[in-house]
Amino acid sequence: MPESIQLPVMQAAAGADPFARRLTADGQRLERAELHTLQLNLGKMCNLACHHCHVEAGPNRTEIMPWSVMMRVLDWIDQQAGGLSLKTVDLTGGAPEMNPDFRRFVAALRERGLHVLDRCNLTILLEPGYEDMADFLAEHEVEIVASLPCYLEENVDAQRGSGVFQGSIDALRLLNAAGYGQPDTGLRLDLVYNPVGYGLPPEQSSLESDYKRELAARFGVRFNHLWTITNMPIKRFEHQLRRDGQYDAYMDRLAAAHNPATVDSVMCRGLVSVGWQGAVYDCDFNQMLMMPIGPAANADPASGDESGIESASRKLWDFAPSDLVGRAIQTGAHCYGCTAGAGSSCTGALA
Repeated sequence: MPESIQLPVMQAAAGADPFARRLTADGQRLERAELHTLQLNLGKMCNLACHHCHVEAGPNRTEIMPWSVMMRVLDWIDQQAGGLSLKTVDLTGGAPEMNPDFRRFVAALRERGLHVLDRCNLTILLEPGYEDMADFLAEHEVEIVASLPCYLEENVDAQRGSGVFQGSIDALRLLNAAGYGQPDTGLRLDLVYNPVGYGLPPEQSSLESDYKRELAARFGVRFNHLWTITNMPIKRFEHQLRRDGQYDAYMDRLAAAHNPATVDSVMCRGLVSVGWQGAVYDCDFNQMLMMPIGPAANADPASGDESGIESASRKLWDFAPSDLVGRAIQTGAHCYGCTAGAGSSCTGALA
């Protein structure tokens, strides 16, 4: 699929949001309770172009967070420290490591005592110029969250591309050698499972046991925890669903599996997502659907102009923490992806 294709935006008109209606019917309200995590998209450039990628990342994407924006984020953290309960900075992309300022940004965040989480596709660690990245991450005690949608080669390659599974195993061995996933090192390595097909993830703890058994027996690979994440019906995965005539059935499956017990634990209640130019969103998925916090001046999400929305929207440094906490979360039909079954967030199952 061409990287530049613009897909339908699943953003309901006011009063027509089925997820919001469901919350109202259940007597629930979704708002941010605290701000303990900043999730920063460092850019959409990636060495892979996975079929399920909700960012539509790939080798030809040019959106990259510049150092000037990183400095504004660091200044905001410093200035707001007294009223901010920030603990974690979650770095995502694309492949966040491909941002040319990734290393000095990580170092600056760690100097401030913040826990840094790197969402790594694993294969980037094998690319020329990144051979020492595993050692850098270990030196700065960065937590690694690595995508591995299955422990079977054919399933991973079907979703992420030919040869990706073997590359992922090689990268995991590299991380194990650097101390990740090993007892008593404190270097945490978590894996992420996404369903290969159009179903919901299985029960997380039992699948984690399967992963640990199979990866250890077959490849000698160790890791800490497995996070199961539902494929979000937006961007590339939405295109795949519509191409196969499965979009309506998938949305019905998510809505039918809605679990009210997960609503109080969804990730947007404790984080905000920040785009590559500094615009603020309730979550990473809202960012990709061009649903910023606060209206984007003179920019229409229906235009599909991601860069225009990002540029025109209010930036992180335009907000005080008190502006973001206690604020109602923007929702849409895609939010059922976070509350279906055991729930799903950027840190796995919720219930």
